[in-house]
Amino acid sequence: METYTGIYEKTVGKILEIPKFTSKNSLSHTREFLRRLGNPQEQFKVIHVAGSNGKGSVCAFLESALRAAGKKTGLFTSPHLMHLEERFALEGKPCSRQDFVWAAEQAGQAAFAMVEEGLPHPTFFEYVFAIGMVIFARKQVEYAVLETGLGGRLDATNIVGRPILTVITSISLEHTEILGDTLGQIAAEKAGILKQGVPVVYDASEPEAEETIRKRADLLGCKAYPVRPEKIKILLNTGKKIDFSYDSGYYVTKVSVPSGAPYQAQNGAVAWQALECLMETEGIAREAAKQGMAAAVWKGRMQEALPGVYFDGAHNLSGIEKFLEAVKQITGESAVLLFSMVKEKDYAGAAKRLLSDGNWDEIIVTVAAGSRGVTCQELENAFRDAMGDGGAQMPGTASPETRGAGSGELKRQEVKVTGIEDASQAFAYALSCRKPGQKLFCAGSLYLVGELEQITGGMQND
Repeated sequence: METYTGIYEKTVGKILEIPKFTSKNSLSHTREFLRRLGNPQEQFKVIHVAGSNGKGSVCAFLESALRAAGKKTGLFTSPHLMHLEERFALEGKPCSRQDFVWAAEQAGQAAFAMVEEGLPHPTFFEYVFAIGMVIFARKQVEYAVLETGLGGRLDATNIVGRPILTVITSISLEHTEILGDTLGQIAAEKAGILKQGVPVVYDASEPEAEETIRKRADLLGCKAYPVRPEKIKILLNTGKKIDFSYDSGYYVTKVSVPSGAPYQAQNGAVAWQALECLMETEGIAREAAKQGMAAAVWKGRMQEALPGVYFDGAHNLSGIEKFLEAVKQITGESAVLLFSMVKEKDYAGAAKRLLSDGNWDEIIVTVAAGSRGVTCQELENAFRDAMGDGGAQMPGTASPETRGAGSGELKRQEVKVTGIEDASQAFAYALSCRKPGQKLFCAGSLYLVGELEQITGGMQND
């Protein structure tokens, strides 16, 4: 007789076999898929979140605040770090294996019937989205916070007809081959989640993106709440938590988030503005919301996973810039970097930025899990090419000792780059080559972070 563990593993295996990066189905296909499952997404209130960077953190802040305010919550995010169930959180914890297997069976039956009728099989993301909605409906959540996958306008999550609020986090150049090669074009795709008359909160850091979102909001009659950097003031950063004040125009509120990464103040302000929009209509107490924000847990975002060892899912150039800001906040000394990236990201540009703005004793490159990972050789070449371009001029090298005699030109500082294919071996090597008290930062891909979470046993230093 097959054990329940065997059933679970077989279910996971089947889902992971679904081609993840094939031609995308239309939203009408996703609607049909969910219709056959009873339209579970209509059985709870939805907060819909899109963006290039920070959307996972904002979702985590929102869910934690809602839960602290006494609401029954569901949280749908991607990708998972260790287990598929992480994508479907109930009351702040991954759903049970039993709930996951049951919902996957429902989705499987609907998908089989569609294929039998000549319709395309749901994509991987359609499938996991449907599983999440079935779980949330079965568990009778009151509020579901939904993170989009890629983009927004054509994202499977965009079948939600009328969320109570839409949120757009920071916009940067990403997936340019799909979403467009300007901030305005990418913002237009993200703003595709806006719905007629539904309020929108958005990060207003980039003027080009803001203009696009504002025009879309005006067209649809959406009350818009821009979150501007000048309205945020960091009051304290201990390296483990940030206290900041945010001026919404109605209140100036002090809020805390459990992170030492400066970029989390902006994400926290976006989440707080969203909560202010909901407080009166949804009965959310301010103090409860603040307590929830301060208690939020979101792994892989400048997370001190072990003493002096930080995991960060920075996965594009904008994310790398913010990662480097956080590194400088955490340590003023040189550090060790473990790095990996996926093929569709600008890993050559990331290498240049890491070398020009970082201070590394050694860089270890490895391969992110799955077929999307850039090879070690390609990553090594990217860093060495960057050094050849002068990208490795490190902070502090403008001293007289680093100048050619009488030339007035800076010498380039070489950084040791080591390629180790296996992520577990690469992590062990990175730990071993640290000097006493030296920090190790691991970044470039949430797929890498997921592997490292498994290697460390999911440990988190509180």
